[in-house]
Amino acid sequence: MSSKEALIEALSLKDVIRAGWLRSGVEFPESVASHSWGMAFIASQICPAELDKLRVLEMCIVHDLAEVKVGDITPHDGISVEEKHALESEAIDSMEVTEKTRQLFEEYETQSTPESKFVRFLDKLDMALQAEIYEKKGMDLSEFKKTAISLAEQYGFEW
Repeated sequence: MSSKEALIEALSLKDVIRAGWLRSGVEFPESVASHSWGMAFIASQICPAELDKLRVLEMCIVHDLAEVKVGDITPHDGISVEEKHALESEAIDSMEVTEKTRQLFEEYETQSTPESKFVRFLDKLDMALQAEIYEKKGMDLSEFKKTAISLAEQYGFEW
């Protein structure tokens, strides 16, 4: 990513609102970029020593970058996992990003490494913790916590 325009395009992820929170009636929901930051922060705190922490952090930052182009696609949108992957891959390919960014995105999508699997857990954990924050406003968002809770023990995270 070398041009000002490419950087501005990537930074527009700050303006993409998390669709699942909107669908659930959350007022003023977080952005996708806020979610990515949350994942990176959690990774900085709980990343297992045997994983490449820098790779994990970079993957947290870029794992949803394609949403700049395609938006935040949720399971409730009626789009298959395969179609979502194809749309997001096309989006990444159309963006001016480094080859490393493309590789990190693909690694996350294919879940081919221990780091990518940990980042998937972080994706769910950040969502579950954010659900707890929103639940303090009187909402029931337990549906957002199920996957994270089931994966937590695998990574030594006590729920």
